[in-house]
Amino acid sequence: MKSKKTHLSPIYFAVIGAVLFTCSAGSTNPSSSSAQLQTLTPVAMPKAATPSLESFRYEIADLAEKLIPTVVTIQTEATIKINDRGGFFGFGDDFFDQFFFGPQRQQQKPKEREHKQQGQGSGVIVSSSGQILTNNHVVHGADQIKVTLSDKREFKAKVVGTDSLTDVAVIQIEDDVKDLPTAPLGNSDALRVGEWVIAIGSPFKLSQTVTKGIVSAKGVHGRGITSYENFIQTDAAINMGNSGGGLFNLAGELIGINTAILSRNGGFQGIGFAIPVNWASNIMNDLLKDGKVSRGWLGVSIQDIDPGIAKALNLNPAKGGLINEVFEDSPAEKGGIKAGDVVRSINGKAIEDANDLRNTVAGLRPGEKAEFEVLRDGKTLKLKVNIALRDENSLAGVMPESKDDKKAPVNAWGIQATELTKEQKKGAGLSESSAGVLVASVTDKSPAEKAGIKKGDIILVANNKYMASLKDFNAAFGTEAKTILLLVRRSGSQFYTVLEK
Repeated sequence: MKSKKTHLSPIYFAVIGAVLFTCSAGSTNPSSSSAQLQTLTPVAMPKAATPSLESFRYEIADLAEKLIPTVVTIQTEATIKINDRGGFFGFGDDFFDQFFFGPQRQQQKPKEREHKQQGQGSGVIVSSSGQILTNNHVVHGADQIKVTLSDKREFKAKVVGTDSLTDVAVIQIEDDVKDLPTAPLGNSDALRVGEWVIAIGSPFKLSQTVTKGIVSAKGVHGRGITSYENFIQTDAAINMGNSGGGLFNLAGELIGINTAILSRNGGFQGIGFAIPVNWASNIMNDLLKDGKVSRGWLGVSIQDIDPGIAKALNLNPAKGGLINEVFEDSPAEKGGIKAGDVVRSINGKAIEDANDLRNTVAGLRPGEKAEFEVLRDGKTLKLKVNIALRDENSLAGVMPESKDDKKAPVNAWGIQATELTKEQKKGAGLSESSAGVLVASVTDKSPAEKAGIKKGDIILVANNKYMASLKDFNAAFGTEAKTILLLVRRSGSQFYTVLEK
């Protein structure tokens, strides 16, 4: 007969191991003539407290019951003007004007008529007297605003202030109200990825709808939704009408204002974005106090540090915001900041990337003196900078075509360059004394093309050497180096890039 194989559990092996260890230890006693096994009394382990499904059953429901009254439905009406001429069978006005009605109708000014356009969104009550935090795009251009509470009471409201750059707005109930339920403000900086959250709003005119999810990511930017982006990403279902509603943690605190979704079909696909409440509350305070938002201005252009730049600058870790241009007579220039500096922290707060640098500076108060820790040529410097008030207007010069036949031959990196004329420097926003050579052509499939260099770019610096002439350019590009770090100017702005052979 074949013997049956016995399958032993891991626990069984653990017990056997303990017994063998005990036996071996006992046999080493020289006073014992024979080893004897002794019975070991098992130690009673306390049972871990395991939450039951029954105890968790109503946690979300209890939380939602408390928070729903703090979220309102916002209905708006705006007057827009539309052209009185209409298309026909899919053809536009120009088609019929040209082929049927002739030039006389084309010369006639089309009549305009007013049209009432309705919209709906959500908002969160943040004061018992009726101040409501919402999105700018919910109330922008509205002639009338109506707020509906969870108990079906309706009130007229007015705009207190808006900020289109972050999509934040504050509205006020016009009636004399008191003791309205308010949402406690949390700390969005303390949020953790994976933390549970609930979203409350009025999607598709379905008032006080509650959805649940987690924090999927933090610090999301580069989506082109607003000028300043630092979104909380969540998979809690958010749809049209949720805009301006609240994103809450399980402590019942407001930690975000729901703003946008990422979708291919216009519906929910698991990716929603909310403005962090720390941002929104700071903007709200400015709007309530001054009617506008005052942002700090440094006077630089910046970029992220990619792996190639990190290698060229010997950065480890590759964190911080890279300064690629310092504007003349700006706070940065007066404070000693230079192009090529890497900002590692501001007032002790670590800077992760260019977006973090931009947002941090914008959050500083105009007139404030801030301490910048920068990395320059491998050395850490601490600089004091007086922050100014940001002016959102900017200018970009247009550079005329080159008429100078003095060109350097195409080098091994794929660049042919020419010296800049006075007119070209002026058109590019550079002073007459500024260094720089103009890229006249870029060879296909060359290291320069792979690095994104284009005809018309101005190379200002190569491997920390200013390009004052073609002689400097030829010397910098004629080396045996495998990489060259370039500071390039294009369309009025500057950036760093790395050429690699």
